[in-house]
Amino acid sequence: MRYLRYAFLAVLGIVLISVSLANREAVELTLIPSAIADLLGFNFSASLPLFVVVLGGIVAGLVIGFLWEWLREHKHRRDATASKGEVRKLEREVKKLKKAQNEGQDEVLALLDEAS
Repeated sequence: MRYLRYAFLAVLGIVLISVSLANREAVELTLIPSAIADLLGFNFSASLPLFVVVLGGIVAGLVIGFLWEWLREHKHRRDATASKGEVRKLEREVKKLKKAQNEGQDEVLALLDEAS
């Protein structure tokens, strides 16, 4: 499985490098459309290679998707944490009750009672 993963990553790297080499032309990115920029009097623009724009868009989409999913699952993580706390509390209570029940008994019988 490890070799399969390495092979996949190698193929992915080759594809990304070939796409990057094929799309080296510079493109002009502007912050806002030119009609609105004329009204406001300013416009930020940058000239970047096309592959930087494409790969940057993919990375930005992945980051936004991961963040969105992490925020969406917050409720489930909170519930799981609360459940773990409740389980620990109940385990301590059971242990305390078994200790109180086995008080005054022979140690061997108490150990056998706890095991069952």
